[in-house]
Amino acid sequence: MMSRLFRASLIAGVMAIATPALAQTKWNLPAAYPADNPHSENLVAFAKDVDAATSGKLQITVHPGASLFKAPDIKRAVMTGQAQMGEVLLSIHENEDPLFGIDVVPFLATSFPDAMKLYQASKPAIAKKLDAQGLKLLFVVPWAPQGVYVNKPLATIEDMKGLKWRAYNVGTARIGELVGAQSVTIQAAELPQALATGVVNSFMSSGGTGYDAKAWESLKYFYDVQAWIPKDYTFVNKAAFEALDKPTQEAILKAAATAETRGWKAWQDKSTWYIDQLKAKGMTVEPPSPALKAGFQKIGEQLTTDWLKKAGADGQAIVDAYKKM
Repeated sequence: MMSRLFRASLIAGVMAIATPALAQTKWNLPAAYPADNPHSENLVAFAKDVDAATSGKLQITVHPGASLFKAPDIKRAVMTGQAQMGEVLLSIHENEDPLFGIDVVPFLATSFPDAMKLYQASKPAIAKKLDAQGLKLLFVVPWAPQGVYVNKPLATIEDMKGLKWRAYNVGTARIGELVGAQSVTIQAAELPQALATGVVNSFMSSGGTGYDAKAWESLKYFYDVQAWIPKDYTFVNKAAFEALDKPTQEAILKAAATAETRGWKAWQDKSTWYIDQLKAKGMTVEPPSPALKAGFQKIGEQLTTDWLKKAGADGQAIVDAYKKM
């Protein structure tokens, strides 16, 4: 009798321990940038918010630095269920759909307030396109305005001819083509090595990317062109999301809204800090000369025309809506 009672109590104890484990769901969230980048830090905070709101029922592990999937592969991994969530710089998929490149149309939105307006104008169309691919958009966070890193002084756009130019999306590749540079496609995680080995000696990106890549170790100049403000999109596999119970879904959406607000504030606060760090590390940081600025604006007009042709009526409608805001 005692033996049966002991076995029954033992089984009950095991079940009590096992039940929470069985109820627990673990997800992966691959990301492309270093752990100390504001995007990665924001994702970790988002995961912690979800964990707290669900009392540990849903645990999300963030994998920064392209450690789980390389940047171009993250979106596909989430679409196919290899990962449940992901964060990507959406413009790297502009070849897939022109609307994915809306925020890197040169000189269309160059301040954070304008970048937010462009996001609001484009969000419904982009969310719809992601939904058709089995992805649910959760939140969007910007980078800092884009400038040019280079190994020599630039007085005019003609001075860029022959540079080994890092490209990371359609727009930057096209810029390289128009200025006569040699474009090499390099994602953020590979940029430090590409700079150190001389594979590239120039690129366009934010102060944050330059800081992450320690650009000052290879390049000496940063021209604050403020060409555009790209954005990272965080999304979830729609089927995985819909398989969750309603309270867990609501916890994710609430944490996502918080992450979006937190992320925009973080980049607005830190964009100047990054520029200051580049200066402190010995880089020459200055605005483009009038001639250089005019050259970039001419290229911007060409790229805008190219993009509108590809994006068609949908793209024009978004631009028109943005300009009315």
